[in-house]
Amino acid sequence: MDGTILVADDDRTIRTVLTQALTRAGCKVHATSSLVTLMRWVEEGKGDLVISDVVMPDGNGLDQLPKIAELRPGLPVIVISAQNTIMTAIQAAEADAYDYLPKPFDLPDLMKRAARALEVKRTSHPVRRETAGEHSDLPLVGRTPAMQALYKLVARVMNTSMPVLITGESGTGKSLIARAIHDFSDRRSLPFITVGGADLDGADGPQSVLSRARGGSILFDEIGDMDAQAQGRIVRMLDQLGDSAPRIMATSQTDLGSKIEAGAFRDDLFYRLSGVTIAVPSLRERVDDIPLLAEHFLAKAERDGGPLRRISDAATALVRTYSWPGNVRQLENTVRRLVFTAAGEEISKTEVEAVLGNQPAMEPLRGGDTDKLSSAVARHLKRYFDLHGGMLPPPGLYNRILREVEAPLIEIALDATAGNQAKCADLLGINRNTLRKKITDLDIQVTRRRKLM
Repeated sequence: MDGTILVADDDRTIRTVLTQALTRAGCKVHATSSLVTLMRWVEEGKGDLVISDVVMPDGNGLDQLPKIAELRPGLPVIVISAQNTIMTAIQAAEADAYDYLPKPFDLPDLMKRAARALEVKRTSHPVRRETAGEHSDLPLVGRTPAMQALYKLVARVMNTSMPVLITGESGTGKSLIARAIHDFSDRRSLPFITVGGADLDGADGPQSVLSRARGGSILFDEIGDMDAQAQGRIVRMLDQLGDSAPRIMATSQTDLGSKIEAGAFRDDLFYRLSGVTIAVPSLRERVDDIPLLAEHFLAKAERDGGPLRRISDAATALVRTYSWPGNVRQLENTVRRLVFTAAGEEISKTEVEAVLGNQPAMEPLRGGDTDKLSSAVARHLKRYFDLHGGMLPPPGLYNRILREVEAPLIEIALDATAGNQAKCADLLGINRNTLRKKITDLDIQVTRRRKLM
């Protein structure tokens, strides 16, 4: 790798690591913690590549991208940011960044991207920064690895014409992701239409759908629920698409692979739709994002005219341990209800318990009570891998799966022993100190009570 790279980040450790790695790779590096200094270097003609953080002491790195493009057309910029939301990824793409990586980033991956940036001239497209502000309320936020992988994939496929299949449980935000892909793409000025089975009825149904889309985007909502006739009409419609075809997207909360095996879904339709598969994780798969989402919805409620509220630490801990079978949609509705029913500014654990007590705490079993646990886990893991569309899941899968199984096991064992940790440890066959550590690490709430038998 050869070239001069300008690094701007207020984290001294990151500057040091990048400087050392890029220097060893054969590059010359100028590093700074100031956007003012970075822009002076750009104006002076220095650098073949910029690697910049977003939030800096003297400004926002994204705000400087249009000016960099104006001063130095063709100078690629790789954005790195700890503001790990889908909006950051989209704003980076909208501002004509060459690439975007969330923090913490993988150093070898960044080095590969830097090498490509130095070799490949950036493709420019019009900047439309105001669009991002119009959709700043999208609840697609999170810092977990699963969400980071989703952000990067959305930003990568946004301006392609490949069909997109968005999978995930009900309430995870599948339709929001489809809408974001359209609204921040080159098709943003064209129609976005959502199509159900009824829209395809009749001989003119498919043609009417295409006429409404006018080269924009078509979303087939919950395509796994459509009957054989509707599926056949979609296949024939897709086979007739011409050069000015609309972008095709579809959502599904059902396992299409299983439906194909059962003869309930056409495999030829699946292959036409799954050019890119975006698997949206459930809240159970990104527990660390739950407090962030709750704060987001509290702020949204206040902007909409609701009272100022904050959630107590004890209430937050309870919210983290709830299973959220309705996912983000259920969390949003719960927070909205708490905003208007809480007695004071701080939402208490008791108030959260009162609201959640009237809601299902677990998703229904789908395999029958006679299924072995290993069989149920195997089906879940196979579906999890299938939903990544041939790509590997984010790193750290082993610990995530163990945590997902271990937490409910300990919670149920504690409940069965009325919160008696000595009895629970004996029941589980583990040391009492080990149990205490796991209770702390997994944020499990322990309530002692008299067991009524």
